[in-house]
Amino acid sequence: MTGKTLAEKLLSAKAGKDVRAGDYIEAQVDVAMAHDITGPLAFQTFDEVTGGEGEVFAPDRTVLTIDHHAPADGVQAANNHNAIREFAAKHGAHQYDIGDGICHQVLIEEGHVGPGDLVIGADSHSTTYGGIGAFGTGVGSSDLGTALATGELWFRVPETMRFVVEGDLADGVYAKDLILRFIGDVGFAGCTYMAAEYVGSTIEALPVHQRLVLANMAIEMGGKTGLVPADDRVARFLEAETGQSVDLPEAQHSDEDATFASVHEYQAEELAPQVSKPSNPENAVDVDEVLGTEIDQLFVGTCTNGRYEDISLVASVLEGETLAPGTRMVVVPASGSVYRKLLATGELATLTDAGAVVQAAGCGPCAGYHQGVLGDGDVCLATANRNFPGREGSMESSVYLASPATVAVSALYGEITDPREYDGLPRLDDHALAEVNA
Repeated sequence: MTGKTLAEKLLSAKAGKDVRAGDYIEAQVDVAMAHDITGPLAFQTFDEVTGGEGEVFAPDRTVLTIDHHAPADGVQAANNHNAIREFAAKHGAHQYDIGDGICHQVLIEEGHVGPGDLVIGADSHSTTYGGIGAFGTGVGSSDLGTALATGELWFRVPETMRFVVEGDLADGVYAKDLILRFIGDVGFAGCTYMAAEYVGSTIEALPVHQRLVLANMAIEMGGKTGLVPADDRVARFLEAETGQSVDLPEAQHSDEDATFASVHEYQAEELAPQVSKPSNPENAVDVDEVLGTEIDQLFVGTCTNGRYEDISLVASVLEGETLAPGTRMVVVPASGSVYRKLLATGELATLTDAGAVVQAAGCGPCAGYHQGVLGDGDVCLATANRNFPGREGSMESSVYLASPATVAVSALYGEITDPREYDGLPRLDDHALAEVNA
């Protein structure tokens, strides 16, 4: 029998038996998460399953966040927030409130998730946890409500689409450029219900905050999960973040003779900064093809690129500068700890001095709810993960997706600009050292 993929190994461990792609299994859930949009419906299902008197399967491994409509922008949002607070208090679950940050960032920062875990979240970007070697996947509110009661959920073991990148990335090219290129190559649905696995010397050299970007956007090509094999760098990162020692599971690599649905190979030095044109992430092109596109708003944040390293890079470009005339910038840190670090380092002041508006940690305008939505005809360059029509506001607006570096350099000129033209962008290795010494 052929070897096994990393996805097959992770789910075999949770199913308690040997499983292969295509098998249907019942698996033990390690961590369950919901937020203020998806939580209330999940709670209704939980009450239906348990008759209104049941207990959560593992309160210490149930995490609820208030991050999407935060602060509340209306009565319904406020009521949803209260539903989160009340359920958490009743069942003893972990609960994070307004300003604590985006669910995916908070779960990693606070040590709720580790390598080898099976993590389900009522949010499509729950694939993010694969950046530290967990099997993270998004589920519907009804499935989450059932899992809250039983601690189990059924899965079809996914096939694996493998992305192999070798060599050194050029200055100005980051993980966001990699994932946009991958999505552009395979298409928005090209990896549907597969595990997207990222390997190669380039991936191994990426600091953890960059690996999380790859896992996060696996869903943008239809992926069931996105996986970067955990290594010593992940262990050091988690120990620095949480103060807890981390044991890496044995099954953290696909076998050499494993069967893959397809394998896509790249040479890092050949890759250019990418921009996804409206209105689909798969519309990824080299930045050269959209140079000079005028911008009204720049948005830095989200569960994709709202981490300290991302925003610090933007601040380094804007230090002593101001936004180009006629442009505005909205910055939303991914967590309260990111916000506080920016405040402590003075980088928050750098951003506001340049003309940016920095908001409380959360999802901000990513889903088009509030705090920076776009009007008719507005053009936005964002570090977000999606650019569907109306995603950040008006159906008549346009959103381009790019890396924090591309957004930062473009902010100086008011038009999409090649970040490679800017001398002095931080190198990935510098940020990797910042991670483990934080």
